[in-house]
Amino acid sequence: MTDAISGYGTLFQVGDAATPEVFTTVAEIKSISGPSLSMDTADATNMASTGGWREVIPTILNGGDITLEVNYDPADATLGASSGGLIDDMENKTLRNFKLVMSDSGTTTWTFSGYVTAFSPDFSFDDVVTASITVTISGQPTLA
Repeated sequence: MTDAISGYGTLFQVGDAATPEVFTTVAEIKSISGPSLSMDTADATNMASTGGWREVIPTILNGGDITLEVNYDPADATLGASSGGLIDDMENKTLRNFKLVMSDSGTTTWTFSGYVTAFSPDFSFDDVVTASITVTISGQPTLA
């Protein structure tokens, strides 16, 4: 028997910076990728490195990016250029709190701060209008 979790029902939410903070679910999400966690390294190779093999040491951790694919409705407050929308956040370089709520029964969450760093709509003659949105994480994401 599997313990796999369906992606269906996963939510991506944007905080309003109030106290207490209220999170609003971004509308019409088709898929979510990330966070793409990584660790940078520095080359520590020296003349005595064993066998002539390159050696590295860990340096800094990176929260990476979250990418959303959405059905794009420019009138939707969470997506648009109106105050608090993701396009508005990008244009104003707003650091925002975000929450990714998984669909498991324990509602596992990733919380993090980040910037909207890309917004790319796609207008195809034979499909709905979509957009790809990238949020770059700033600081440490928290998995709970």
